[in-house]
Amino acid sequence: MLLALGLTTLLLGPCGPGEANVPAGPFLMGSDAGERAWAYRVSSPPVREARWFDDELARGRAALPSYCVDLQLVSQRDYQAFVRATGHRVPFISRENYQRQGFLVHGYEAGVTLYLWRQGSAPPALLDHPVVLVSVADAEAYCRWRWERDGVRRRLPSEAEWEKAARGADGRWFPWGSRWDARRLNSAERGPGTTTPVAAYPNGRSPFGLFDAVGNVFQWTATADPDGRQVLKGCAWDDERGLCRPAFRHGRPPASRHILIGFRCAGPAGE
Repeated sequence: MLLALGLTTLLLGPCGPGEANVPAGPFLMGSDAGERAWAYRVSSPPVREARWFDDELARGRAALPSYCVDLQLVSQRDYQAFVRATGHRVPFISRENYQRQGFLVHGYEAGVTLYLWRQGSAPPALLDHPVVLVSVADAEAYCRWRWERDGVRRRLPSEAEWEKAARGADGRWFPWGSRWDARRLNSAERGPGTTTPVAAYPNGRSPFGLFDAVGNVFQWTATADPDGRQVLKGCAWDDERGLCRPAFRHGRPPASRHILIGFRCAGPAGE
Protein backbone atom coordinates (compact mmCIF):
# COMPACT_ATOMS: atom_id res chain seq x y z
CA MET A 1 0.00 0.00 0.00
CA LEU A 2 2.66 2.51 1.01
CA LEU A 3 4.91 1.63 -1.91
CA ALA A 4 1.95 1.91 -4.26
CA LEU A 5 1.47 5.45 -3.00
CA GLY A 6 5.04 6.33 -3.90
CA LEU A 7 6.45 6.24 -0.37
CA THR A 8 9.65 4.37 0.43
CA THR A 9 10.65 2.19 3.32
CA LEU A 10 13.16 4.89 4.27
CA LEU A 11 10.21 7.01 5.32
CA LEU A 12 9.17 4.44 7.88
CA GLY A 13 12.50 3.78 9.61
CA PRO A 14 11.75 2.61 13.16
CA CYS A 15 8.03 3.24 12.76
CA GLY A 16 5.32 0.80 11.78
CA PRO A 17 3.33 0.41 8.57
CA GLY A 18 1.11 3.40 7.96
CA GLU A 19 3.35 5.71 10.00
CA ALA A 20 5.95 8.31 9.07
CA ASN A 21 9.27 8.57 10.88
CA VAL A 22 10.01 12.23 11.64
CA PRO A 23 13.72 12.46 12.43
CA ALA A 24 15.16 14.36 15.37
CA GLY A 25 16.29 17.92 14.80
CA PRO A 26 15.26 21.55 14.51
CA PHE A 27 12.45 22.99 12.40
CA LEU A 28 10.72 26.31 11.81
CA MET A 29 7.42 26.59 13.65
CA GLY A 30 4.74 29.29 13.68
CA SER A 31 4.18 32.17 11.27
CA ASP A 32 5.77 35.53 10.61
CA ALA A 33 4.06 38.84 9.81
CA GLY A 34 4.22 38.21 6.06
CA GLU A 35 2.45 34.87 6.24
CA ARG A 36 -0.27 36.23 8.52
CA ALA A 37 -0.73 39.30 6.30
CA TRP A 38 -1.28 37.04 3.29
CA ALA A 39 -3.77 34.93 5.23
CA TYR A 40 -5.78 37.98 6.25
CA ARG A 41 -5.65 39.40 2.73
CA VAL A 42 -7.22 36.30 1.17
CA SER A 43 -9.76 35.72 3.96
CA SER A 44 -13.42 36.66 4.17
CA PRO A 45 -14.51 39.67 6.28
CA PRO A 46 -15.73 37.52 9.22
CA VAL A 47 -12.30 35.88 9.55
CA ARG A 48 -10.51 39.23 9.33
CA GLU A 49 -12.85 40.87 11.82
CA ALA A 50 -12.42 38.04 14.33
CA ARG A 51 -8.60 38.27 13.98
CA TRP A 52 -8.32 34.50 13.66
CA PHE A 53 -4.60 34.47 12.95
CA ASP A 54 -3.41 36.70 15.78
CA ASP A 55 -3.09 33.67 18.09
CA GLU A 56 -0.59 31.87 15.86
CA LEU A 57 2.80 31.24 17.41
CA ALA A 58 5.56 33.62 16.34
CA ARG A 59 7.95 32.13 13.77
CA GLY A 60 10.91 30.53 15.50
CA ARG A 61 13.14 27.47 15.63
CA ALA A 62 12.11 24.48 17.72
CA ALA A 63 13.63 21.04 18.12
CA LEU A 64 12.16 17.60 18.77
CA PRO A 65 13.46 14.06 19.20
CA SER A 66 12.50 11.55 16.52
CA TYR A 67 8.92 10.26 16.58
CA CYS A 68 6.31 8.40 14.57
CA VAL A 69 3.02 9.81 13.33
CA ASP A 70 0.15 8.35 11.32
CA LEU A 71 0.39 9.05 7.61
CA GLN A 72 -3.39 9.16 7.38
CA LEU A 73 -6.16 10.40 9.59
CA VAL A 74 -7.90 7.76 11.67
CA SER A 75 -10.76 6.58 9.49
CA GLN A 76 -14.29 5.55 10.33
CA ARG A 77 -13.22 1.98 9.51
CA ASP A 78 -10.26 2.18 11.93
CA TYR A 79 -12.41 3.59 14.70
CA GLN A 80 -15.11 0.99 14.12
CA ALA A 81 -12.56 -1.77 14.80
CA PHE A 82 -11.68 -0.02 18.07
CA VAL A 83 -15.32 0.33 19.13
CA ARG A 84 -16.06 -3.31 18.39
CA ALA A 85 -12.96 -4.49 20.25
CA THR A 86 -13.48 -2.35 23.36
CA GLY A 87 -17.15 -1.36 23.59
CA HIS A 88 -16.15 2.31 23.64
CA ARG A 89 -18.97 4.75 22.89
CA VAL A 90 -19.68 5.40 19.23
CA PRO A 91 -19.16 8.85 17.66
CA PHE A 92 -22.34 10.74 18.43
CA ILE A 93 -23.78 14.00 19.68
CA SER A 94 -27.40 14.83 20.36
CA ARG A 95 -29.11 17.84 18.83
CA GLU A 96 -29.30 19.53 22.23
CA ASN A 97 -25.62 19.00 23.04
CA TYR A 98 -24.57 20.07 19.57
CA GLN A 99 -26.48 23.33 19.95
CA ARG A 100 -25.09 23.79 23.45
CA GLN A 101 -21.52 23.67 22.14
CA GLY A 102 -22.12 27.01 20.48
CA PHE A 103 -19.88 26.75 17.40
CA LEU A 104 -22.54 25.34 15.12
CA VAL A 105 -21.49 26.34 11.58
CA HIS A 106 -23.71 23.57 10.15
CA GLY A 107 -27.23 22.72 11.22
CA TYR A 108 -27.86 19.42 12.98
CA GLU A 109 -30.26 17.89 10.47
CA ALA A 110 -28.47 19.07 7.35
CA GLY A 111 -24.91 18.58 8.60
CA VAL A 112 -24.54 16.24 11.57
CA THR A 113 -26.92 13.37 10.83
CA LEU A 114 -24.85 12.23 7.82
CA TYR A 115 -22.01 11.30 10.21
CA LEU A 116 -24.03 9.62 12.97
CA TRP A 117 -23.43 5.92 13.51
CA ARG A 118 -26.39 3.54 13.33
CA GLN A 119 -26.73 0.39 15.44
CA GLY A 120 -23.11 0.57 16.48
CA SER A 121 -21.71 0.85 12.96
CA ALA A 122 -20.11 3.67 11.00
CA PRO A 123 -21.93 5.06 7.95
CA PRO A 124 -21.17 2.49 5.20
CA ALA A 125 -20.44 5.13 2.57
CA LEU A 126 -17.93 6.87 4.85
CA LEU A 127 -15.79 3.96 6.07
CA ASP A 128 -12.65 5.34 4.44
CA HIS A 129 -13.37 8.92 5.49
CA PRO A 130 -11.93 10.40 8.71
CA VAL A 131 -13.83 9.63 11.88
CA VAL A 132 -15.51 12.71 13.38
CA LEU A 133 -17.73 13.49 16.38
CA VAL A 134 -14.96 12.34 18.74
CA SER A 135 -13.68 14.24 21.78
CA VAL A 136 -10.09 14.44 22.99
CA ALA A 137 -10.84 11.64 25.46
CA ASP A 138 -12.22 9.47 22.65
CA ALA A 139 -9.13 10.10 20.51
CA GLU A 140 -6.77 9.36 23.39
CA ALA A 141 -8.65 6.12 24.13
CA TYR A 142 -8.23 5.01 20.52
CA CYS A 143 -4.49 5.74 20.57
CA ARG A 144 -4.11 3.83 23.86
CA TRP A 145 -5.93 0.88 22.32
CA ARG A 146 -3.41 0.94 19.46
CA TRP A 147 -0.64 0.94 22.09
CA GLU A 148 -2.12 -2.11 23.84
CA ARG A 149 -2.80 -3.90 20.55
CA ASP A 150 0.55 -3.27 18.88
CA GLY A 151 2.86 -2.92 21.88
CA VAL A 152 4.18 0.51 20.89
CA ARG A 153 3.32 3.73 22.70
CA ARG A 154 0.79 5.82 20.85
CA ARG A 155 -1.03 9.02 21.83
CA LEU A 156 -2.16 12.27 20.27
CA PRO A 157 0.69 14.32 18.78
CA SER A 158 1.72 17.53 20.51
CA GLU A 159 1.16 20.74 18.60
CA ALA A 160 4.88 20.90 17.77
CA GLU A 161 4.97 17.27 16.60
CA TRP A 162 1.91 17.79 14.45
CA GLU A 163 3.28 20.96 12.87
CA LYS A 164 6.71 19.57 12.01
CA ALA A 165 5.15 16.48 10.44
CA ALA A 166 2.69 18.65 8.50
CA ARG A 167 5.10 21.19 7.02
CA GLY A 168 8.62 19.79 7.29
CA ALA A 169 11.60 21.63 8.72
CA ASP A 170 11.87 24.60 6.35
CA GLY A 171 8.90 26.70 7.45
CA ARG A 172 6.89 26.34 4.25
CA TRP A 173 3.40 27.81 4.35
CA PHE A 174 1.64 24.64 3.15
CA PRO A 175 2.49 20.94 3.31
CA TRP A 176 3.58 20.97 -0.35
CA GLY A 177 5.40 24.33 -0.47
CA SER A 178 4.68 28.04 -0.11
CA ARG A 179 2.29 28.56 -3.02
CA TRP A 180 -1.41 27.92 -2.53
CA ASP A 181 -2.88 25.13 -4.67
CA ALA A 182 -6.51 24.24 -4.01
CA ARG A 183 -6.17 21.04 -6.05
CA ARG A 184 -4.02 19.47 -3.32
CA LEU A 185 -6.57 19.35 -0.50
CA ASN A 186 -10.24 19.10 0.42
CA SER A 187 -11.20 22.69 1.24
CA ALA A 188 -14.06 25.03 0.45
CA GLU A 189 -12.53 26.09 -2.87
CA ARG A 190 -12.60 22.76 -4.73
CA GLY A 191 -13.89 20.16 -2.29
CA PRO A 192 -17.19 18.29 -2.49
CA GLY A 193 -18.62 19.97 0.61
CA THR A 194 -18.12 16.97 2.88
CA THR A 195 -15.33 14.71 4.09
CA THR A 196 -13.33 12.64 1.61
CA PRO A 197 -11.35 9.38 1.91
CA VAL A 198 -8.18 9.74 3.96
CA ALA A 199 -5.88 8.99 0.98
CA ALA A 200 -7.78 11.03 -1.61
CA TYR A 201 -5.17 13.81 -2.04
CA PRO A 202 -1.73 12.24 -2.61
CA ASN A 203 -0.44 15.43 -4.26
CA GLY A 204 -1.02 17.32 -1.03
CA ARG A 205 1.25 15.18 1.16
CA SER A 206 3.73 16.82 3.49
CA PRO A 207 7.53 16.32 3.22
CA PHE A 208 7.14 13.39 5.63
CA GLY A 209 4.28 11.89 3.64
CA LEU A 210 1.25 12.96 5.69
CA PHE A 211 -2.08 13.01 3.91
CA ASP A 212 -4.62 15.71 4.86
CA ALA A 213 -2.13 17.71 6.91
CA VAL A 214 -4.48 20.50 5.92
CA GLY A 215 -7.99 19.99 4.60
CA ASN A 216 -10.70 17.37 5.20
CA VAL A 217 -11.01 17.86 9.00
CA PHE A 218 -9.32 19.71 11.85
CA GLN A 219 -7.18 17.51 14.09
CA TRP A 220 -6.92 17.25 17.85
CA THR A 221 -3.50 17.59 19.43
CA ALA A 222 -2.27 16.74 22.93
CA THR A 223 -1.51 20.42 23.61
CA ALA A 224 -3.80 22.57 25.75
CA ASP A 225 -3.81 26.36 25.95
CA PRO A 226 -3.75 28.11 29.35
CA ASP A 227 -7.51 28.65 29.14
CA GLY A 228 -8.04 24.87 29.07
CA ARG A 229 -9.02 24.64 25.44
CA GLN A 230 -7.35 21.91 23.37
CA VAL A 231 -5.31 23.02 20.38
CA LEU A 232 -6.65 22.05 16.94
CA LYS A 233 -4.47 22.09 13.84
CA GLY A 234 -5.15 21.87 10.13
CA CYS A 235 -8.39 23.00 8.52
CA ALA A 236 -11.62 21.39 7.36
CA TRP A 237 -13.49 20.76 4.15
CA ASP A 238 -15.55 23.94 4.51
CA ASP A 239 -12.61 26.31 5.20
CA GLU A 240 -11.02 29.00 3.06
CA ARG A 241 -7.36 29.12 2.10
CA GLY A 242 -6.15 31.46 4.85
CA LEU A 243 -6.97 28.86 7.51
CA CYS A 244 -5.41 25.94 5.62
CA ARG A 245 -1.83 26.42 6.81
CA PRO A 246 0.07 24.25 9.32
CA ALA A 247 0.88 27.38 11.34
CA PHE A 248 -2.80 28.08 11.95
CA ARG A 249 -4.08 27.06 15.38
CA HIS A 250 -7.19 27.50 17.46
CA GLY A 251 -8.73 25.86 20.52
CA ARG A 252 -11.96 24.17 21.51
CA PRO A 253 -13.11 22.58 24.79
CA PRO A 254 -11.65 19.05 24.89
CA ALA A 255 -15.09 17.50 25.32
CA SER A 256 -16.26 18.97 22.00
CA ARG A 257 -17.55 16.58 19.35
CA HIS A 258 -17.97 18.06 15.90
CA ILE A 259 -18.28 16.96 12.28
CA LEU A 260 -15.22 19.07 11.40
CA ILE A 261 -12.80 17.50 13.92
CA GLY A 262 -10.85 14.22 13.64
CA PHE A 263 -7.36 13.07 14.68
CA ARG A 264 -4.28 10.96 14.07
CA CYS A 265 -1.92 9.21 16.53
CA ALA A 266 1.79 9.64 17.21
CA GLY A 267 4.46 8.33 19.55
CA PRO A 268 8.18 7.78 20.17
CA ALA A 269 10.17 6.16 17.37
CA GLY A 270 11.64 2.74 17.92
CA GLU A 271 9.60 1.81 21.01
